[in-house]
Amino acid sequence: MAEVSLQQVLDALVDPVRRAVVSQLARADEDISCGTFDVSVSRSTLTHHFNVLREAGVIRQYYVGTTKMNTLRTDEMEGRFPGLLSALVAASAPETGVSAR
Repeated sequence: MAEVSLQQVLDALVDPVRRAVVSQLARADEDISCGTFDVSVSRSTLTHHFNVLREAGVIRQYYVGTTKMNTLRTDEMEGRFPGLLSALVAASAPETGVSAR
């Protein structure tokens, strides 16, 4: 995570689809599989967004059987950029229509 710059993280989070993904992960009680996000883009486009978030260190992806799961790197992000994710989730609540936890 130390090799990720603030600029790279901000570039990843500027897109509304990626912010929706991060917000959904932040509000979920568990990790979310790739096919269950509530976004209005194609699967191939969503894959691109996952790649950008993963390369920026915002999410971690792993397999459970053949299902690719997604989780926020909350602790790492908080350690490197304190308050950034919580501020993003709170600010995104009006955009997504979901209240912050």
